Amino acid sequence: MGGLRNVVRQELVARQLDEQIAGRFPVGQRLRVLDVGMGQGTQALRLARAGHKVTGVEQDPEMVAAARAALAGEPAGVRERVRLVEGDGMETGVHFLPGSFDVVLCHGVLMYVEDPDALLAGLARMLAPGGLLSLLVRNADALAMRPGLAGDWVTALGAFDSLKYTNRLGLDVRADRLDALTATLAGIGAPLHAWYGVRVFTDQAGDAAAVPERGELQTLMAAEERAGRTEPYRRVAALLHLCGVRG
Repeated sequence: MGGLRNVVRQELVARQLDEQIAGRFPVGQRLRVLDVGMGQGTQALRLARAGHKVTGVEQDPEMVAAARAALAGEPAGVRERVRLVEGDGMETGVHFLPGSFDVVLCHGVLMYVEDPDALLAGLARMLAPGGLLSLLVRNADALAMRPGLAGDWVTALGAFDSLKYTNRLGLDVRADRLDALTATLAGIGAPLHAWYGVRVFTDQAGDAAAVPERGELQTLMAAEERAGRTEPYRRVAALLHLCGVRG
């Protein structure tokens, strides 16, 4: 998962998340973080290295194994700050008490959940007052962009009025619209505070696309970061990063 598209995604989300954390919590505060659907643990380990106490929830055995392997290579101080829980994100209420976390991450999960409202409500309950909910979702308002730019006109036409798409793994999944998620976040008591676009320019990159050299990568990231917070570019990003705040 070290290809260009994933590097851009993880780096942009990290910068955006750090911006939101810095604007909401005192400098130096050690936060309680829950990462639901943590995958291989990229963001969880990064936050643990920064001194935060992180709990990761993941149900895919391969991803759990990858996260454990990555954690094993960290210094003892980082390992002590990370707890891994094998389970479904729908079961947060089974494992944790309401209000147990300052930050809850749910990145790249909602596309695999047919009806995400219950999941989102459960995540919001995990937040302490003033806590931050970070969601990364597929942008339904831009589903026609990838096939359209690839010249697949039939798929592009069908994407305008659909929330469904087939991802690069060949799985039939779903996307979310910004307006609908904004209403959902308000309804669960964690109204939208800020949002960003992720992968405006690089979503078309092939799975095997290599990461460019440092200088070019820095310029690429600067362009992606600028687009991800600028209208109208962020509205056609492949992914949306939404940050809600618990009232």
